[in-house]
Amino acid sequence: MEYWVYSIFSGSPDWIRYVALNVFKIGLILTPLLLAVAYLTFAERKVIGYMQMRVGPNRVGPRGWLQPIADALKLLLKEAIIPTNANRFLFLVAPVLTITPALAVWAVVPFSETMVLANIDASLLYVLALTSMGVYGVIIAGWASNSKYAFLGAMRSAAQIVAYEIAMGFALVGVLMAAGSLNLQEIVIAQEGGFHQWYVWPLLPLFLVYFISGVAETNRSPFDVAEGESEIVAGFHVEYSGMTFAVFFMAEYANMILIAALASTLFLGGWQAPLDIDALEAIPGLVWFLLKTCFMAFFFLWFRATFPRYRYDQIMRLGWKVFIPVTLVWIGVIGFATFFTPIGHWFH
Repeated sequence: MEYWVYSIFSGSPDWIRYVALNVFKIGLILTPLLLAVAYLTFAERKVIGYMQMRVGPNRVGPRGWLQPIADALKLLLKEAIIPTNANRFLFLVAPVLTITPALAVWAVVPFSETMVLANIDASLLYVLALTSMGVYGVIIAGWASNSKYAFLGAMRSAAQIVAYEIAMGFALVGVLMAAGSLNLQEIVIAQEGGFHQWYVWPLLPLFLVYFISGVAETNRSPFDVAEGESEIVAGFHVEYSGMTFAVFFMAEYANMILIAALASTLFLGGWQAPLDIDALEAIPGLVWFLLKTCFMAFFFLWFRATFPRYRYDQIMRLGWKVFIPVTLVWIGVIGFATFFTPIGHWFH
């Protein structure tokens, strides 16, 4: 791939070839990701439809496979209305601030042993820093709309995101303590040897806290109180329409895929095969990574079809009074195990 890109820009300076190569790699990541975002909406509607004994989308294209394309065209052609008294600049910046971190984090996610855009040492810190930025887009969207409904929705979403972001951060602290590294690639390598070496087993409470917090942070059911239609209509993006609304929609589903991918990387061995068998190890690591990511993403759809929406006080109580204490206690257990009784491959 590098040879092909360099051959196109053979007469160009080195910095142009370097930029062209990285732009090409970014395109290889973002193009499938955006397609996955579109078709995750289709998968959600079909899965929930089957769970509720109905068909789901089946009219546009064979068996409904072109429905996401039709939805995208509809949103592109709709008029984007900006409220008269809204802050126009911030109103348009907010969706960008929401989706940019969800896409930029993929720069450090290892798809296989060799497929990673930026294998930086502090990649886990990079993930924490960027995922924390999404809350600014939510707050700005609610404030810039100059609507009480949007502002109330933004405040509820921001409080919820902050509460569960802390729990997620503590869960990731447990992972870096067990692996002894902030590098996502090294965290995956530390889990080699089969599924019995994956961190999901010694860090099971942190895994559950991380994934459930991820569901809450993305405002997904049953934590979607910001979009409680019977209370505050559509929440912080109630004044958005057309493509500006679509960007918020894309950010939500991109974050779902990101949480699933990070859960697979940090707790389920990433691109590692589940068993130390030659036949399984011959399968490319990218395939294992995608299978694990799809498996975790399925739970987002399953939860929406299963659980009723929680009350806001229940959600905040779970984040502050249950998840944060659980993660702190388990970090102490990991510290004890690491310092006093190293358990083979898990703790060093």
